[in-house]
Amino acid sequence: QVHLVVSGGGLVQPRGSLRLSCTVSGDIFNIRTMLWYRQAPGKQREAVSLITRRSNTYYVVCVSGRFTISRDAAKNTAYLQLNNLGPEDTAVYYCNAVVTPAGVTIEYAYWGQGTQVTVSS
Repeated sequence: QVHLVVSGGGLVQPRGSLRLSCTVSGDIFNIRTMLWYRQAPGKQREAVSLITRRSNTYYVVCVSGRFTISRDAAKNTAYLQLNNLGPEDTAVYYCNAVVTPAGVTIEYAYWGQGTQVTVSS
């Protein structure tokens, strides 16, 4: 079994910062890519950022320069540092990981639980 545990959301004032964490646990052979998505009220879930096994990163344009994704391979954990937050960043943030479980040769995409980020004064 593979599980993703997400933490770090909360209420923050405009221009504030938060750091989200996503830890993958279980019998894992390889984690290829870890991604962050978000879903604002009334909107579709959108990809925000991803980091590959080799630490190549991608950001959606609206967060580029404000959010930073990183990865601690030893801890099977990805982080999303959110800086200079605005009300438009209010959403439930989800973690996704593309994982090859131990003992198999197929990759699966796993989701963590969402964490609420609310930006408000």
